[in-house]
Amino acid sequence: MLQKSQMAPPQQLTPEQVTRPQQSKPKRMSAFRTHLANIFQLLIKELRSIRSDPILLVLVAYAFTFAIYAAATGARTEATNLAVGVVDEDRSDLSRRIADGLTAPTFQPAVEIAATEIDSSMEAQRFVFVIEIPPKFQADILAGRQPSVQINVDATAVAQAFLGMTYLQNVIVSYVSDFVTGREGLVGVPVTFVTRVKFNPNMESSWFTSVMQIISNLTMLTVILTGAALIREREQSTVEHLLVMPVVPVEIMLAKILANSIVILVAAQLSLMFVVQWWLEVPIAGSPLLFLAGSCIFVIAVAALGIFLGTVASTMGQFGLLALPVLLVQMLLSGSTTPMESMPVWLQYLMKTISPTPHFVEFAKNVLYRGADFPLVWPQLLAVGIIGAVYFGITLHRFRRVIFGS
Repeated sequence: MLQKSQMAPPQQLTPEQVTRPQQSKPKRMSAFRTHLANIFQLLIKELRSIRSDPILLVLVAYAFTFAIYAAATGARTEATNLAVGVVDEDRSDLSRRIADGLTAPTFQPAVEIAATEIDSSMEAQRFVFVIEIPPKFQADILAGRQPSVQINVDATAVAQAFLGMTYLQNVIVSYVSDFVTGREGLVGVPVTFVTRVKFNPNMESSWFTSVMQIISNLTMLTVILTGAALIREREQSTVEHLLVMPVVPVEIMLAKILANSIVILVAAQLSLMFVVQWWLEVPIAGSPLLFLAGSCIFVIAVAALGIFLGTVASTMGQFGLLALPVLLVQMLLSGSTTPMESMPVWLQYLMKTISPTPHFVEFAKNVLYRGADFPLVWPQLLAVGIIGAVYFGITLHRFRRVIFGS
């Protein structure tokens, strides 16, 4: 016999069950406020820890003041104050004009020497360049012949030697052209070159070096401070106190990143205003606020890298040895010291894939030098944000596993 299936009568919902969906949103908001409160309290703790370390504050102040000024004014890339010797075997009016045309600040006053002194003078480092003007130089020029002028170069410092040699060639060609033009009664040379230099009209290396030094110090100190903060707590066993508190790993990690980032960003922005703009008198074409916004994204990315290194190393010595090669690669291959275009193509793609620094350097150049606004620089900010998000996710996973054992 077939039995009729009996359907259970519909259950009546209680008032508590009816109102439960409406209560889920307030509960989520309450949990979110709890997370923010925990992060804020941990942030205050980290800021107090930084304030109680005067050596650390002095280091930050020095890195963004005198270190910036010294790097901008001392490590100059222009060829200046070059020592030049002249072997004048012609003793003509033209040869004297060439020797007198080597003027400061590019060259020191030319020193006349004999041909037999060339090797000994350069070996003794008296001169970086020695010019040899052959006999009958002026007569050959007037006769339409093409005499040779020999320039002896000490290429120990390659960049200085190349730039100085170019300047010397320009001086010699310029005085020979003026001499021939005046003798032949010509109005001027048939071609006039007009050069317009944008973004750095005087081609001062300090304009570039100062801002790039801020970026280098921003990277270095953010990585070191965030990683050292974690290592210090692990060495002093204070991290165990956090394990028994009602906090989650992401709150601890965010508090450390935000606290150190705030200190570094304030120092960097003050350095840009007072050291770069006021002390070094470097004009800033773009918006400092846009640069600050981009710096916030970049600092969070490199701070996550510092936390990651802090989870790999177990002592401060190990952290220092581990951070050194990472920072060197980050800074030397970022485009702040050498152009990205001069690197192998595969290395350019690699650095732009694994490091946020090349994107931030390009962003800083566009904003501070070229006056670019957000529609022109958002691709660099997006790249920094994506790489930073990857860093943060990997670091959070390792932070949970190493510190919380989960």
